[in-house]
Amino acid sequence: MLNRVNAPNDLSAFWMPFTANRQFKQSPRMLVAAKDMHYTSADGRQILDGTAGLWCVNAGHCRPKIVEAIQHQAAELDYAPAFQMGHPIAFEFANRLVDMAPDGLNHVFFTNSGSESVETALKIALAYQRVKGQGSRTRLIGRERGYHGVNFGGISVGGIVGNRKMFGTLLTGVDHLPHTHQPAKNSFTKGVPEHGAELADELERIVTLHDASTIAAVIVEPVAGSTGVLVPPKGYLQKLRQICDKHGILLIFDEVITGFGRLGTPFAVDYFGVKPDIMITAKGVTNGVVPMGAVFVTSEIHDAFMNGPEHLIEFAHGYTYSGNPLASAAGLATLETYKEEGLLTRGPEIAPYFEEALHSLKDEPHVIDIRNIGLVGAIELDPIAGEPTKRAFSAFIKAFERGALIRTTGDIIALSPPLIISKGQIDELIDHVRAVLRAVD
Repeated sequence: MLNRVNAPNDLSAFWMPFTANRQFKQSPRMLVAAKDMHYTSADGRQILDGTAGLWCVNAGHCRPKIVEAIQHQAAELDYAPAFQMGHPIAFEFANRLVDMAPDGLNHVFFTNSGSESVETALKIALAYQRVKGQGSRTRLIGRERGYHGVNFGGISVGGIVGNRKMFGTLLTGVDHLPHTHQPAKNSFTKGVPEHGAELADELERIVTLHDASTIAAVIVEPVAGSTGVLVPPKGYLQKLRQICDKHGILLIFDEVITGFGRLGTPFAVDYFGVKPDIMITAKGVTNGVVPMGAVFVTSEIHDAFMNGPEHLIEFAHGYTYSGNPLASAAGLATLETYKEEGLLTRGPEIAPYFEEALHSLKDEPHVIDIRNIGLVGAIELDPIAGEPTKRAFSAFIKAFERGALIRTTGDIIALSPPLIISKGQIDELIDHVRAVLRAVD
């Protein structure tokens, strides 16, 4: 069995997501096992996980409580419908999530991924405006260089050209704030940049252009992760909150990446002290083990739907696997693991060490910027003329060959290791990156 799994006889059937398929299938990078901070490759090498899988394995790999919870749940109750039915563990998990959420975010709608959480949040925002008698508020405002998953709503409010250009006109009535990346003013910033809060004032221009009575919601990532760790300037999120309040616009935070300890606090809401009306999560909610997402909303939003005859469905939305028993069990065990090991608030202990190690790469070849917050960082590389993304992709390949998994987006190396990483493993990860930077052309 192991030989068959480790060496599949044909790679052609699986059309891989976000992958250079032809390159991969010529020289596959197969992972066959994992434990704590490491993957095991098909050829038996240990690969240091510098990215928590895809920003999601925050507690490290194959943690005992989570494994045992899934095994037990699969043997007891494998599946239960969430339409007009329920099972206790989904309600228990929702209660635990609400207990740890920022004050006021008192209700949870379960999904199966970050992309589905985004679609759910956008639909809640639009439907809320309608049930409040403000049906003219149908416009959604995203941000350039924002990533909100890959479904049509998410790529419409998102701002990544490569994710949008092949798919037609997308949702209508969408506008975008400018991104906050200002390398000329904020390069090599440690933590939150000083310059750029005034970029939030662009929302006032958009309101003037469209009129507030047409705008339902603004959606942003507190820290834009997938486009290269773009940290918001001081005061920026506070300004967005103030402008949204002024004009009766809902504010949505996409915390699919920043949620569950990535910044050294449970959520980015806690880190920045700015509370949205809707908070989107996924990834770390189950440690990436079973697909799941959770959308948090205020009581004001939730209760606005709880009207009319009690036998009618209040919100016509949901998924076959919303609150899936295995996902709920994995989520509860994940929260227990986070709590027992203090992982969601480990930032003050480990983040300063990570910051200094990351910025020690400043004078290495090709490095034009470094930025960080909590346990996430980015090393931006000077692109090869006429061949954008090639230098970073070469770094990704070389890092894997050396025994480290890094993430690249454009010509940016992103690091987001599991929250269990030790100082010695930080040193090891940075040493791998340093060697790679010196080796790539």
